[in-house]
Amino acid sequence: MPKIVDPGARRRAVADAVLRVIAREGVEGASLRTVADEARLAVGSVRHYFRDHDEVLLFTMRELSARIDRRVRAHVDGLLDPAARRERPARVEELIGEFLALDEERRQEAVLWAAFCGAARLRPELRACAVEMETGLRALLARVLRGAQEAGALPADLDVDLECLRLSALLDGLNLRAMLEPEYVTPEAQRAVLRRHLQGLKAG
Repeated sequence: MPKIVDPGARRRAVADAVLRVIAREGVEGASLRTVADEARLAVGSVRHYFRDHDEVLLFTMRELSARIDRRVRAHVDGLLDPAARRERPARVEELIGEFLALDEERRQEAVLWAAFCGAARLRPELRACAVEMETGLRALLARVLRGAQEAGALPADLDVDLECLRLSALLDGLNLRAMLEPEYVTPEAQRAVLRRHLQGLKAG
């Protein structure tokens, strides 16, 4: 009998291969041939599951975004639990920390996301995905900050939209410096900067 292949699993396997190639060679190195070789598939097999090269990259970018999103969402229920009010500052820090390069997995994600965002400047289809991800990040931050306002932990007159932009810029900057200067911008330093920033919000 012919082997039954799960299309979704095969597409995700190709996306994993794309991420490995990009980690080594950047987005420009992730040609269909290179990706097929990395996935141990024929180029024709990759084309069977994706219309073209652009679709391969876009699917992979969305897969990377989904991985980060699933990990972040795991913190949300605990953060919104009224019984955990005393633990809320630490949980907020943990949630936002998922976007920082605090361990090897997150460092690799930061490198990959930066590569995609760099390519998105010249690729409209990738730019739309990057903007969607950033919009989602700011929406999540807004939800967290407004929840803290309602709980009385932040000033009622805090400009949440502005603070979300400021916080997302802080995360981008820390990740960039951590990629370039990991000995200086250590996980401990990143946590300290984030904690100082969050504490500063309480003063408005």
